[in-house]
Amino acid sequence: MKKATLVLLAIIFFTENSHAQDPPVLSSWLRNTNGRVGYNNIPADVQQVRYSTSYVYVNSTGIPAYTIGPWPGNPNVASNQSYVFKIARSPVENTGTKTATGLGAIAFWKHGVPVYNPLDAMSYNNMNIWHQNAVVVEGPSFDACGGHPAPGGRYHNHPNPPCLYTPDSTQHSSVLGYSYDGYPIYGPYAYANANGTGGITRMATSYRTRNITTRTTLPDGTVLTPGQYGPAVSSTYPLGYYVEDYEFVNGLGKLDQYNGRFSVTPEYPAGTYAYFTTVNANGTAAYPYIIGPQYYGLVTTENITTGGHVTVSESVTIYNPPTGAGETNEAPKEFALYQNYPNPFNPTTKIRYETAEAGHISLKIYDVLGKEVAMLVNEQQQPGRYSVQLDASKLSSGVYYYRLQSSANVVVKKLMVLK
Repeated sequence: MKKATLVLLAIIFFTENSHAQDPPVLSSWLRNTNGRVGYNNIPADVQQVRYSTSYVYVNSTGIPAYTIGPWPGNPNVASNQSYVFKIARSPVENTGTKTATGLGAIAFWKHGVPVYNPLDAMSYNNMNIWHQNAVVVEGPSFDACGGHPAPGGRYHNHPNPPCLYTPDSTQHSSVLGYSYDGYPIYGPYAYANANGTGGITRMATSYRTRNITTRTTLPDGTVLTPGQYGPAVSSTYPLGYYVEDYEFVNGLGKLDQYNGRFSVTPEYPAGTYAYFTTVNANGTAAYPYIIGPQYYGLVTTENITTGGHVTVSESVTIYNPPTGAGETNEAPKEFALYQNYPNPFNPTTKIRYETAEAGHISLKIYDVLGKEVAMLVNEQQQPGRYSVQLDASKLSSGVYYYRLQSSANVVVKKLMVLK
């Protein structure tokens, strides 16, 4: 009987809820299905997701739904960029000469805002040797969400974006976006071991500031001529002011020189190469922040040559997951938590909820003794409908409770893991 029940649940799950198993490169984007707007009343987040056999095409304005600005000392104003960027569905390692992460967008967050590398396009005496670190030099112009607009209104982040999500040191971080080489970007916490074991730990960078007081050599050991020297380390030019103040030390942290590693993750149980946003133990951003000086994989070059305005020249399908009970394209009018589906389940299930007001949302799983066993959501969210997946592969069979909480509401429901 138990076997027959599981088979029946599997059939129902496949036929009625197969979109819960859609590839993360399709399902991770924050699609705007309720008309929400952001800065200057600009439509927010991702406007459309399309796909072919090999690629995913994402349309976004480059404006998030959360509040951005002001940008002290920055004369630019964020504007609608009408991005269309292209992400490979089956990314591969670049086994030849790696591609440098250049100026401008190198990746996109899941809400369609571009990621920039650590550079700010300026170098000491314009010699193109000592390159300024935007996080240090331009940091005072960042808003509370770690972003600012470039000329032309291109709002972007150089470091970890604190308004997009709230890191949780007890749970594997979720997918935050995708790089131009097609590999996912995660938050700073992951399984200690690449095979998915060892508990949760911070993905520490393997870069560190060099032990220097004068800038007469480069990180690779190149000795410069006096005319190529940078300014001495001082309060005006502190260590870290230039990206050449950092050196990579293999094995120092958890990540390689590209700021990633091969990992088993909740979204990729078979494993994938992934980048991680890096933070220090106190939570501050750590160089190289998101992606290293080079991409790990083969880059979809149209993103770079068009500035994130790719022309779709192949047959594509609009990604539009079927809506379930209680899901419409109208703006939500209440705070609601829906029954997980399937239920009972093994090992994954989907939990849907909606909120009519912006604010901090948490979604936690508890056992029957009231012990927290998983944190699925812990972040600021805009009004909308949301769906998250619970992977209970490490939980025992039995009854559990899931609790959705905002600043003003709490809803609790019951689910069952059946193994």
